[in-house]
Amino acid sequence: MLYAERQWVPWYWWGLAIIAAILTATQLGMNRSMAWFVAPLVLFSVFALWGLWQLSTTRLTVEVDPDGTRWLRVGTAQLPNTVVEKVLAVPESAKRNAMGRQLDPAAFVASKSWMKQMAMIVLDDPEDPTPYWLVSTKDPEAVLAAFVPELFSR
Repeated sequence: MLYAERQWVPWYWWGLAIIAAILTATQLGMNRSMAWFVAPLVLFSVFALWGLWQLSTTRLTVEVDPDGTRWLRVGTAQLPNTVVEKVLAVPESAKRNAMGRQLDPAAFVASKSWMKQMAMIVLDDPEDPTPYWLVSTKDPEAVLAAFVPELFSR
């Protein structure tokens, strides 16, 4: 394993989820018995926390196998370094353009809205119609340096 990150939602989302569950349960429990507050609070809290946990399941890893091929894995998708032509770290200032009008519909995109930076990996594989990968990451330079050190210079 050369690089690994789990793409957690921001810490304050967890607090906001609990606050939303409390406010919703309070609305349902107004002028009723305590059970009308407690039961929805438990239900909404579990549902909100489960949803945030599900949003945080994406893992990004760079691994090397015994023959020296490096693999980028994002969730269940995987990409060998042998088909990479160019790489680029996409800063926060360029993310909107990369995800907007300039986005190729055939591209592989693994984007998380709360992550501000991305890594772009341009492919050169005649068997694959995907022109490039666009992946959200905490540290695009570290990902690209681990995945294709020969193409990426800091």
